[in-house]
Amino acid sequence: MMTRKLLISGAIALTAWSAGASADITIGALFPMSGPNAVYNDIFGSGSNLAVKHINEDKFLDQPLAIQYEDSQALPQQGVIGMNKLVNVHRVSYVMSAFTGVSKAISTIGARTKTVAINGGGVGPDLAELGPYFWNIIPLANYEVKAILPYLIQERGAKRFVLVYVDDPLGAAIKKEMQEGLGQEGTALVDAFSVPASAQQFSGIAARVRAARPDVVYIASYGTQQAQIIKQFRDNGVTQQLASYSALSIPEIHSMPEAKGTLYTSQSIDWQSNDPVTRRFVDDYKAAHNKLPSTYTANYYNAVRLFGLLAGELQKRGKSITGENLLAQRMETREFDMVGGSVTFNENGTVISAMQINEVDGNGGRVVKVLAE
Repeated sequence: MMTRKLLISGAIALTAWSAGASADITIGALFPMSGPNAVYNDIFGSGSNLAVKHINEDKFLDQPLAIQYEDSQALPQQGVIGMNKLVNVHRVSYVMSAFTGVSKAISTIGARTKTVAINGGGVGPDLAELGPYFWNIIPLANYEVKAILPYLIQERGAKRFVLVYVDDPLGAAIKKEMQEGLGQEGTALVDAFSVPASAQQFSGIAARVRAARPDVVYIASYGTQQAQIIKQFRDNGVTQQLASYSALSIPEIHSMPEAKGTLYTSQSIDWQSNDPVTRRFVDDYKAAHNKLPSTYTANYYNAVRLFGLLAGELQKRGKSITGENLLAQRMETREFDMVGGSVTFNENGTVISAMQINEVDGNGGRVVKVLAE
C-alpha cells in the first residue's frame, strides 16, 4: 500500500511539474558546469540569467522564459550528449554553446534537427562554416589574431613570436592565422608548441620557449590550463611579453601576479555607455555581483536577448517558435540593439565588431587600445 501511495504521489508531482514547465518557453545551454573549465560556467551563466530576468520583466514573450542547462564539461563528447538531451527530451529550438570543439561537435545535430545553436565563447574561425543553424555572437579568432599582431609589431616592436597552443580545433585555427599573419616585414613565427588539452605541466616547454628567444609568447589555451602555462612560464624564467585572446578575461587569471602585463584581445564594449541596453545590463550586473561584467558575460546576455527579440516578433506574427522560424526572422531583421550597441549578422551567422587590446593589471584589466572595425 505504501508503495502504491508513493507511486501515486510521484505521478501527481510529475504532472504538476510538467504543467508548470509547459507554461514556460525554454531554451538550452551547454556550459562547462564541471571539470577544469567550470570557471566559465559562472561567467556565461550570469549573463544568460540576467537576460532572462530582463526579458521576463519586460514581457517580451507571452510566457516566461527559462533556461535548461546541461554540462558540456567543455568536451565534444559530453556536448553531444547534452545537445541530444536538449533537443530530444526538452524539445528546445535554441541552444547556447561554448568552446570550439563542443560547438563543432553539436552543429551537425542542430543542422539535422533545425535547432539554432549560438556560440558566445568559442572563437575557432571554422565556426563560421557550420551551416545556417549555427550562429556566432562573438568575433572569431581570425579577427582577434589579426587585431593584435599589427599592434605588437608596430607599437611594441615585436619581430619574433612563439606560439603555445592547445591541441584542439581552436589551437589549430590560431596557429594557421599566426602562420599567415607573420613572415613579412622581418617578422617570424619562430616556433610553435602543441600541448594536450589535459596537460598541466609546462616547465619543459618553458625551457624550449626560452631557447627560441622570442619577443612575444602567444598562448592559445583556456581555463585552468592557460593559468598554469602563465604561472609555470614565469616561474621558469620566461620573461618575455605574453599575449592571448579573449579567453584570458577570467577572474582566475586576472588575480594572478604572474599574469600582470599580459595582453589580450576582446570585442570592444564601452561599459560607461549611455546606450539604454548597455547601461541597464551594466548597472544590474554590478548591483548583483559588485563588479564590472566581462565581454563573455555580455555575449551570453546578448545571445539570450537575441532569442527574446526574435521569438517575441514571431509571437506577434502568430508564428510558432521553431529553429526554422527563428532563422528566417534573424535573416529578415538583420540588425539588433544589444549590449555594446547595434549588432548586424553576416549571411553566415557571424558578427564583426570593433576590437580592443587589454592588459592584465591586477584590477580587472585595462584597455590599452580600441581598434576600428
